[in-house]
Amino acid sequence: MSKLTLGSYPHMLGFEQLERLLERSAKSGNEGYPPYNIEQTSDHSYRITLAVAGFAEEDLSITVEDRQLVIRGRQRDDSEGRVFLHRGIAARQFQRMFVLADGVEVGEAVMENGLLHVDLTRARPETVVQTINIRKG
Repeated sequence: MSKLTLGSYPHMLGFEQLERLLERSAKSGNEGYPPYNIEQTSDHSYRITLAVAGFAEEDLSITVEDRQLVIRGRQRDDSEGRVFLHRGIAARQFQRMFVLADGVEVGEAVMENGLLHVDLTRARPETVVQTINIRKG
C-alpha cells in the first residue's frame, strides 16, 4: 500500500508544507496534562488557557519555535525538610505544543487564578489580484 501525498494531486501545487504541518501536529502528542481550552475570542483572535495550578510564573516558559507555540512548566522541588503522610499533588513537568498557521502571532500571556491565558491573533489576509502578461515566444 502506497502513501497518498498531496503531491499526488497535480492541482495542489505548493501544499507540501501543509502536509508536513499535519504530520508534525500528529506527532505532537495527545497527553492529557495539563488540561487546556482553546476559544475563539473574535473573528481573528484566539485564547489558549492551560490549567497550571501550583506553578508560579517563573516555573513556566513560553516560546515560539518553528511555527510551534511551546509552553513548558517545571516546578521546583520544595519538599526538602517536609514530611508528607500522603502526597497526591504531583510536582511534574510538562510540555504542550500548538502548531501555528502562517500569520498567527502570539500576543500576551496572563496568569490568573492558576490559569495561564495565551492570546493569539491572526492577521487578515490581503486579497491580491495579479494579472500576468503573455508575451510572444
